[in-house]
Amino acid sequence: MSENKKLEKIVGVKGMNDILPADAGMWELLENTVQSVLKSYGFQQIRTPIVEPTPLFARGLGEVTDIVEKEMYSFEDSMNGDKLTLRPEGTAGVVRAAIEHNLVYDGPKRLWYVGQMFRHEKPQRGRYRQFYQTGVEALGFTGPDIDAELILMCQRLWDDLGLQNVRLELNSIGDAAERNAHRAALIAYFEQHIDVLDAEAKRRLHANPLRILDTKNPAMQDMVNAAPKLIEYLGSESLEHFEGVQAILRQNNVPFTINPRLVRGMDYYNRTVFEWVTDELGSQGTVCAGGRYDTLFSTFGGKPTPACGFAMGMERLLELLKANGEMHEPAQCDVYLVHQSSAAQMQSMVLGERLRDAGLNVVLHCATATGVGSFKSQMKKADASGAAYAVIIGEDEAVNQQASVKALRADEQETNQVTVPFDTVVDYLLDQIAGEHHGDDCCDDPDHIHLH
Repeated sequence: MSENKKLEKIVGVKGMNDILPADAGMWELLENTVQSVLKSYGFQQIRTPIVEPTPLFARGLGEVTDIVEKEMYSFEDSMNGDKLTLRPEGTAGVVRAAIEHNLVYDGPKRLWYVGQMFRHEKPQRGRYRQFYQTGVEALGFTGPDIDAELILMCQRLWDDLGLQNVRLELNSIGDAAERNAHRAALIAYFEQHIDVLDAEAKRRLHANPLRILDTKNPAMQDMVNAAPKLIEYLGSESLEHFEGVQAILRQNNVPFTINPRLVRGMDYYNRTVFEWVTDELGSQGTVCAGGRYDTLFSTFGGKPTPACGFAMGMERLLELLKANGEMHEPAQCDVYLVHQSSAAQMQSMVLGERLRDAGLNVVLHCATATGVGSFKSQMKKADASGAAYAVIIGEDEAVNQQASVKALRADEQETNQVTVPFDTVVDYLLDQIAGEHHGDDCCDDPDHIHLH
């Protein structure tokens, strides 16, 4: 290769996005809030591999689902010929792990997970080829109470995040025998309107007619709206279960709309299904979806085990939070250390460790290719960091064993810079920050988690 030839730049895979430092803080805030709510309901974390055997998804999700037919990243392991897939969703892997490790042998389990999922589809706003989901799986619970608890948990999360514009849609898709009766009625109905069906609907007519109800084709809407509704085919047990979920939601003042066309894309769901939707994200309006899946354990060769869960798209939640002005870039640190001279730098490094010992987040200004920089340039960096305080050690401070502490977020009218003996800087800052946090506690809504 010619020494003068410029190497071609390598870029990331389309639809698989980098999370840069400017956004990582907002991700962390969202994840911490989600995890705090999940733990408050007694859910424990489970971590499963990103790569799973391909039959896990083909069997669990259904051979004629969009995910299995068109969207999975599947490959053959060149070392041993195993057929493997990057996970397109989290439930199948959690159930596989629960069966493999006999997790519910001593009673039901409340589990949650977070991580990357992969689907090969056209990248667009709110829909990516690598995306993050947080999900929960409640394993071993039979009643409508757990279905409702998951929904209440979502409502608490929206409240903690300050989201007002997310609404709940609810439905029941019954049990297998009820769905089979409805399926036969659907096929008969759609066959009578075969001239209205598009190519995709015709392909699904006998394989998965329930999915035709979820069509976005405007030309089919009137015909689909008049199709037989599954709720008309529910037996007494399914109806009682569905009424139980609704009663708990009403008792807890959670508004909902029953959407008889609401179905799930995976084959394993039964009875309760739900979605939290918004009108603020365009066509990708679902931010959280889930339901009951009592037969999935048996499908994977495990002991029959009732279960219920949901998953939420983290990118879509972030989009929604940004659109509502609920999230802002957090401060990089509590304290930014500014210094001039080699002696001052040494003292700054000692002070930085003491401040970190006290639990504060500290950034020490370090030299770049152009040097350490002037006080003015360092103070610009301190202000840009979002730190509440800059601690300044110059030549005079180093000699006198002192530091100047400047409150970077103080009102202009306030005296915002004081000189403090070096050995008392830590205590001074802790007192100042404790006083500010005490003031924050006096907000109008003590139950709201501030993400600013």
